Amino acid sequence: MSGQSITDRITAAQHSVTGSAVSKTVCKATTHEIMGPKKKHLDYLIHCTNEMNVNIPQLADSLFERTTNTSWVVVFKSLITTHHLMVYGNERFVQYLASRNTLFNLSNFLDKSGLQGYDMSTFIRRYSRYLNEKAVSYRQVAFDFTKVKRGVDGVMRTMNTEKLLKTIPIIQNQMDALLDFNVNANELTNGVINAAFMLLFKDSIRLFAAYNEGIINLLEKYFDMKKTQCKEGLDIYKKFLTRMTRISEFLKVAEQVGIDRGDIPDLSQFTVCAPSSLLEALEQHLASLEGKKVKDSTAASRASTLSNAVSSLASTGMSFTKVDEREKQAALEEEQARLKALKEQRLKELSKRPSFATTDTSPISTTGGTINTAPAIDLFSTPSCSNGAVKMESDLFDLQSTFQPAVQSASSGLPVATAWADRYNPFTDTNASVSSNNKCTVRLEHSISDSFCGPVSIAQHLPHQAPFPTEPSTVAGLFRGYSSPQPPPQPPAGLQVDFESVFGAKATGSNSLNAEG
Repeated sequence: MSGQSITDRITAAQHSVTGSAVSKTVCKATTHEIMGPKKKHLDYLIHCTNEMNVNIPQLADSLFERTTNTSWVVVFKSLITTHHLMVYGNERFVQYLASRNTLFNLSNFLDKSGLQGYDMSTFIRRYSRYLNEKAVSYRQVAFDFTKVKRGVDGVMRTMNTEKLLKTIPIIQNQMDALLDFNVNANELTNGVINAAFMLLFKDSIRLFAAYNEGIINLLEKYFDMKKTQCKEGLDIYKKFLTRMTRISEFLKVAEQVGIDRGDIPDLSQFTVCAPSSLLEALEQHLASLEGKKVKDSTAASRASTLSNAVSSLASTGMSFTKVDEREKQAALEEEQARLKALKEQRLKELSKRPSFATTDTSPISTTGGTINTAPAIDLFSTPSCSNGAVKMESDLFDLQSTFQPAVQSASSGLPVATAWADRYNPFTDTNASVSSNNKCTVRLEHSISDSFCGPVSIAQHLPHQAPFPTEPSTVAGLFRGYSSPQPPPQPPAGLQVDFESVFGAKATGSNSLNAEG
């Protein structure tokens, strides 16, 4: 079977409809294609484990659900994806797996669809057992052995005796589960099992490095331990020698499948030099604590034997550390190459885009023309007076339309009765009632208009007589009243007012009263 199946496409479409991007990516990473999970899907899931708004239990449940499939390809790729997230994802993912009572219940898994299904089912059962043991180890010690700090001041080198004797057996159980995968070079026949083997190979290097540092710490404390502690320590060391042989065979398989020889640590130095002399010294020390008769050995000889063994173990640990550092460096170089490729692709996309030319009048153009820095014109400000004239702030002069005829008549010497004077003159009705002489009334109106238009001499100094355009007649009528828009022009005459004819009776009456008084 090759390529994505119809079931894979339907499942991915269902997750697209429900809007679950995580479940959709899990489905795409665990398709029926006989190849390892794609890197882009694994990177996305790693990114999801680092996001606080992503539901880690939902992600884990999606992977567990894929392991219930009947196809060995889907189940194997689900285990590989889970292992990848445990190694490279956020620690929250491992913490959740460690908190579960059960993880992968695949001890009876068997794909009967073909001969390859029978063969791969065996490795699926072994692989799931290792992942379960990896989660259990984290639950017991609250850290991942493949990620602990190593070196002289590392976690395993600075651990006290009681805790060390409890921790090393946990590492041994995890190492046993890893080595029980027990694959040969001729059985790595497809991309799925090859991806699983690469993850196991990297785990074996890091796990054995922590295991090796624990043994160094144990040997340094061995001759100061109590009898029961020495017995446990000697048993741990014998098991360590057995696992040294098994890990060497596992690394040989890695070399046969094409892994670079420089990426495989060399265990021959410790295997040849250390065991024969050191194991005998440890047994004699335990026998002496138990009261048995042993060969006489000086403290100097024991110290030299221990020093040789520790130095050989330290050199072995250094080889594991160098391999791990080379792997980290390779990962950094790969990431830098990806970033460089993305940058070049982005520059090519930008160069293919059409450039938009700008003109001098364009607001975004700064090279084609100069920027006008002149202050903007305020359309709502009142014009300033010229020649030192006083600026008029009155609303009567801001709205000059009604006074404009009076100003023009005063400047030309023509008397014109304005509509404002006709409407608001308090003496107009009185004059009409006192006398019916139209000439005297007109003369009186002109005299009063002159009195109201006294500020004309100041307005003549303004630079603009009308800052706003004259409104239409219909609009002007709303504010000036419905009077005649333009009174007929009057002939030029002197403004001689005959007050005796207009107020004659009142003036006579007032004089008589004054005389009587």
